[in-house]
Amino acid sequence: MLKVQYDTHKPDKKLNNRLNILASHFRSNFRQTPSFFVRVPGRVNLIGEHIDYCGYSVCPMAIEHDILVAISKSDEDELQLINIDDKYPNYEHKGLRKIKNLRLDENHTGPSWHKYFLCGVKGALEVIPEEHIPKGLLTVVWGNIPPNAGLSSSSALVSAALLATVHICQYKMSKEDMATVSAKAETYIGTQGGGMDQAIAFLGKAGSAKLIKFNPLCAFDVALPKNAVFVIAHSLVDHNKASNSYFNTRVLECRFAAQIIAKKNNIDWCNVPKLIDVQKCLNKTLEEMTAIVMANLKEEHYTLEEICQILETSLDELKVISNVLHYRTQKFKLKQRALHVFQEAARVAMFQEICELEDMDESTQLCQLGNLMTKSHQSLKNLYECSHPRIDTLVTKAIESGAFGARLTGAGWGGFVIAITTAEKVNDFMESLKSAFYYNNEELRNTDFSNTIFKTEPKEGAGIIMSSNNSCDKLKFVYI
Repeated sequence: MLKVQYDTHKPDKKLNNRLNILASHFRSNFRQTPSFFVRVPGRVNLIGEHIDYCGYSVCPMAIEHDILVAISKSDEDELQLINIDDKYPNYEHKGLRKIKNLRLDENHTGPSWHKYFLCGVKGALEVIPEEHIPKGLLTVVWGNIPPNAGLSSSSALVSAALLATVHICQYKMSKEDMATVSAKAETYIGTQGGGMDQAIAFLGKAGSAKLIKFNPLCAFDVALPKNAVFVIAHSLVDHNKASNSYFNTRVLECRFAAQIIAKKNNIDWCNVPKLIDVQKCLNKTLEEMTAIVMANLKEEHYTLEEICQILETSLDELKVISNVLHYRTQKFKLKQRALHVFQEAARVAMFQEICELEDMDESTQLCQLGNLMTKSHQSLKNLYECSHPRIDTLVTKAIESGAFGARLTGAGWGGFVIAITTAEKVNDFMESLKSAFYYNNEELRNTDFSNTIFKTEPKEGAGIIMSSNNSCDKLKFVYI
């Protein structure tokens, strides 16, 4: 067990008001005051999309939008879970410890909201000794992260559930361990993602983006240009990555690409689950890996039968070695996916380098960062094929409205676009983008823009909020 370092301060007025509403809701349902609150932020990824599960570094930042959880122990052997938003039905589970044995990926039409919370509880209970676990839990959840939009609402909910469970059990874990356990826990829903969302949720820092590296997990501050402002704009197309096979198919395509490159270069493909692994085995640069992809992978689709032939294995063995849990397609694009990953990883490295150049004037910095973001979007659209026509239009309109660059952020197939501008131009930019994309569409004119287009800056990661004297009159924020 590792000790957690605490940094205490008072919540700001806006957060304090939300906590009091949450506490009031908790009291009205359970007739008692919550023991404490948990806050876990959403995130926006500046650059480095669809490469964390391939082992490569990413550059996200935590945002103001978050998931809040109020929690207390219960004398009843059950988990009671309530969401303030009544569009999400309440949930009860008899037998708290039995959650460890739940299957949570059985609904292929898309998981219910409470299953994400159960993922976090399940992940926590798997590492916490039995003697630390209370008989039951009472919980109320409230979030303002736009759902199914690429800002990590689902991962924030999983991470919040895990942090709340860990803390109420008085079990000590490091931030890195909680991020790692949360990432594993979210796979229980059926999504084979990487660890970016959970890492930035726990390791986020106010005033700084983060370069997140994996194996082992670690994070480094990325100081953004002082005048840079990032604007997030919703395409108004929702997409839940656990509701279909698009996301998992991309993960599998990257795995197949790594294994075929390994096989063709006389490397034991069975021990090469990620593209970064084959790069390390070959001892090549990212630029050199692009040439290797061109030489080793074909433009056309691969079938499973072809992949088995190349790897000299059976379909049954392939399913085990390559972790082919479920597949709903018989054709896979490998060359395009691998090219995106290696080139995107190189863009992340360049993004960090530009941010660190002290002798470059800020205007040039912003232009170069924007150019990298736009190239990232073009790759996601053309090579990774995870964009959407409305996202592409929004990116174009953002650049026409004065952004230095713009790209989709999150898994794709819907959700948000992130654009880079300056503090002096941000208000004019946002109004111009509203006119160009939202106001000209009759069905969008009456949109509530508070969670549709907004500027953001790096915010703090997950924290625990304690109340004094068993009341919510005096609160203090305890960052972990």
